[in-house]
Amino acid sequence: MAAPEQAPVEAVEEKQSLPPSEQKHEDEHATYVEVQNTELALALASGPKLKATSARSIQLFAILLVAFMGSLSNGFDGSVMSAVNGMQQYLDYFGINSQDSGGGVGTTTAIIFAIYNIGMIAGVFFAGPIADRFGRRGGMFIGGIIIIVGAVVVAVSKNIPYLLGGRFTLGFGVTITTTAAPAYVVEMSPPQWRGRLTGLYNTFYYSGSILCTGITVATGRNSSTLSWRLPLALQIVPAAILAGFAWFLPESPRWLLSVGRNEEALKILAKYHGGGDEKAPLVVLEWKEFQEGVKLDASDKRWWDYSELVNTRNARYRTFMMLLMGFFGQWSGNGLGYFLPILFGAAGASSQNQRLTLNFANTIVSASGALIGTSLTDKVGRRKMWFWGTLACSGTLAIVTGCTAKWGSTGANPAGANAAIAFIFIFGFVYSIAYTPLQALYPAECLHYNTRAKGMATYALAVSCASFVNSYTGPIALERIQWRLYIVYVVWDLFECLVIWFCAVETKGRTLEELDEIFSSPHPVRASTTKQKLAIVEGKA
Repeated sequence: MAAPEQAPVEAVEEKQSLPPSEQKHEDEHATYVEVQNTELALALASGPKLKATSARSIQLFAILLVAFMGSLSNGFDGSVMSAVNGMQQYLDYFGINSQDSGGGVGTTTAIIFAIYNIGMIAGVFFAGPIADRFGRRGGMFIGGIIIIVGAVVVAVSKNIPYLLGGRFTLGFGVTITTTAAPAYVVEMSPPQWRGRLTGLYNTFYYSGSILCTGITVATGRNSSTLSWRLPLALQIVPAAILAGFAWFLPESPRWLLSVGRNEEALKILAKYHGGGDEKAPLVVLEWKEFQEGVKLDASDKRWWDYSELVNTRNARYRTFMMLLMGFFGQWSGNGLGYFLPILFGAAGASSQNQRLTLNFANTIVSASGALIGTSLTDKVGRRKMWFWGTLACSGTLAIVTGCTAKWGSTGANPAGANAAIAFIFIFGFVYSIAYTPLQALYPAECLHYNTRAKGMATYALAVSCASFVNSYTGPIALERIQWRLYIVYVVWDLFECLVIWFCAVETKGRTLEELDEIFSSPHPVRASTTKQKLAIVEGKA
């Protein structure tokens, strides 16, 4: 197929990968590239090239930036509660020291942390239907409003029940935004940029983390309740941006098509994926696949119907992949992040200010890892990043375990204690490379359009259940077995590596609809990693 006004591509020929002995017979004028899917590669090669610096692309990035606020608001919670839980002012105000030996760990802290996840679990039953009924924009708006209410309640809390109510509301709202926002990003992103843009969505988690942990370093020096109230109140800001601008965004073209607004859907698709040209090869390919894949009578039209997540082998494998990322993403050691100031104390950091500063620095390091991971998703692929990142998590936590066990807070060997702290930083870095981009990207990619909203809500349920285990058992385990808790994560990460190697499907290099063929294959992993050669024959002048 020849692209209009593009002479260099005269013919395109599809071939299976050939052994070196057979490649010598190929046309010497052809350029060969290995691709996961030839239709997409052909559309990208023969159509107009999207430029990241064009006015249209910059407009798309600004649109997605609003959706990124859903991730940023979620990033506030883990980091701000980790920092606040290390403040003596907060512990004294709520009387946690008097209820829990040691302060900052134990049953009361476990309940305060875990109630957020209970709120997320409750929100699951509303998140999918809201995103399907009111669209991705409606889900982001409603979730943002609920987060604002929860943040206000938390910031003005006068007692623990007050605090618990606010954190429950926060979790409820976050589930709705983290269902609608990543679905919106993955559906609005052009396929060739999908990995980086959706990975960048989750990387914005650290924007909230950096802001919160940086502020707590300063406010931690204040002896009043402002020291912890101000950081907790900041979660209002990204939620307000999300709720305030959501209705000004273009709606997902897949959602528009699913409700019969075809003309509007095609215009938005052409505007952001084809440079405004409805006849662009990529737009034609995607529109054809949208029409084939989006069902007007599917379960997304029935708020109570989740059957399409499990009613076929294809659907069950998609759901399995989504659930793997949900549980593995929370049980690979990052659950310790809620208690970083406590961990730094166990590793030898004695003062509150020192622990808060280390917490802030660790957030910066983790954010840099997330940015690197985001840049690699469309190059390295999801499967490789997931496997090698998890293996690296196990190795770094093993070193943290050994250093903390031998030297820790005894002060006998400052260099050994510093090594433990350094490898806590390295763990955060490698975890962020692998998991931060993939946690929003991979489940949304694996799910079919008609189950994406409810599937992402189910994903939020899996994340919430896994996080509940972390946040409830973490303080109790740290109180009772201390550094030995690391060993559990070291062994579990090795188990995760085995499952990823044998079960994880590669989703790079295909449109979302083209993945249906992979999941329908008798051997999805093998089908997803098989490449084809695309021969591009250059035209003659």
